[in-house]
Amino acid sequence: MAEGNKYEAVIGLEIHVQLATNSKLFCGDATSFGAEPNSHISPITLGHPGTLPKTNAKAVEFAIKMGLACESIIEKNNYFARKNYFYPDLPKGYQISQHTTPICVGGKVAIQLNGKSSFVQLNRIHLEEDAGKSIHDISPTDTCVDLNRAGTPLIEIVTEPCLHSAEEAFQYVTEVRKLVRWLGVCDGNMEEGSLRCDANISVRLKGATSLGTKVEVKNLNSIRNIKKAIEFEIERLIGLVEAGETIIQQTRSFDANNDTTFAIRDKEDANDYRYFPDPDLAPFHLTDDYINTIKATLPALPNQLKATWKTSLGLSDYDVDQITENKDEADFFANWIQTTTHYKAAVNWILGPIREYLHETGLTYTELNKSITQLNEILDLIESNQLSFANATGKVFRGIVGTNIQALLFAQEHQLIQNNSSDTISQWVEQVLNAHPEKVAEYKKGKKGLIGVFIGEVKKLSKGQADPKITTQILEQKLAK
Repeated sequence: MAEGNKYEAVIGLEIHVQLATNSKLFCGDATSFGAEPNSHISPITLGHPGTLPKTNAKAVEFAIKMGLACESIIEKNNYFARKNYFYPDLPKGYQISQHTTPICVGGKVAIQLNGKSSFVQLNRIHLEEDAGKSIHDISPTDTCVDLNRAGTPLIEIVTEPCLHSAEEAFQYVTEVRKLVRWLGVCDGNMEEGSLRCDANISVRLKGATSLGTKVEVKNLNSIRNIKKAIEFEIERLIGLVEAGETIIQQTRSFDANNDTTFAIRDKEDANDYRYFPDPDLAPFHLTDDYINTIKATLPALPNQLKATWKTSLGLSDYDVDQITENKDEADFFANWIQTTTHYKAAVNWILGPIREYLHETGLTYTELNKSITQLNEILDLIESNQLSFANATGKVFRGIVGTNIQALLFAQEHQLIQNNSSDTISQWVEQVLNAHPEKVAEYKKGKKGLIGVFIGEVKKLSKGQADPKITTQILEQKLAK
């Protein structure tokens, strides 16, 4: 839309992160996904009169851990409030949340956009309980309610209205999902509802300082859908402004079938929820010692590792970005580089043959740690031109991983050690050229691509033992005559 150049989008995101605790926020009901409907419930989950909730300490710890990773200020004096509204999947008739005192205040998340680094500023991270789930596609006439999810602990990560494009939002949510997985506070599985996002979107003329009327798109359950919903809403809102129509503050939902949004209700304001402190839950105070104990358990974060590995190992931006995508992978690499100086080769192995092997076999990086010594032996053999990369990855690695067999012994036993003798390779080259005189003639007439055919034939004749570099050099010398 051409009119889009006149306007600026202003976006704030609220990401709801289910915490990876074994039990719910205020009772001992299980939180595991996929159980029979309404099997993870109790009188507390169902809001029976006379029941008393008790705060899950592990959920508090996970919230603090996320706040520390985002450089938030940790609020020491906390209490829970009741947020009153009726949903059929919240049996109590209210949600227990934090309103006046979010456990984490401020903070930031680093993102990369168009090759540039920037920070998304956070307003808060607060604790609350999840609602159950209304299911509309089981019965043609009724809505079914599953309360297994009701009471599951959440942190809600709320940004400032500081994002200005769907792509920026996409990158931010990607980083948050990576971070919660890295910290172990959530599995980040959006398809299972472990991480969901609400997007608040408004538009204004470029250069304006006041915010336009916002709409909120609720419960976006994939990063792709977040991007599409924001793109659609920006265009829709600009269209309304250009047509002189009034934008109504409302809550909308996203239809993934046609990539559009639709209104579901007018938007409530905070006073509509009638917050007040929950009388059944005592306030909780966090000490410096407790916060520092949690801080000591934080792993090195991806951005810290990227900076360290770029500087100390001489790796590229691409290498460090790739190797820090997954914490298990980064931990494995960190272990490996303690025992080798072939840093770039180690990265290449992880991004290529190791990923492929683990995907095929279902083994984990933890199990592969036992084979680091053998991997170093393989790298040394490649570095000394005793072993080709193809034989190293296709035969030696797969033949010795998980065993106590030495790489050199395996390669020797299976006749995989490269022959670096120019005399021997020259004899193999002569045999190949003599066997294919017509292709030699074509090569000399200008069909230089045939060099690959000759190299392949030498490889077959030598059973993979001919050094490819020496083979290529000798072939080029002989074919130039």
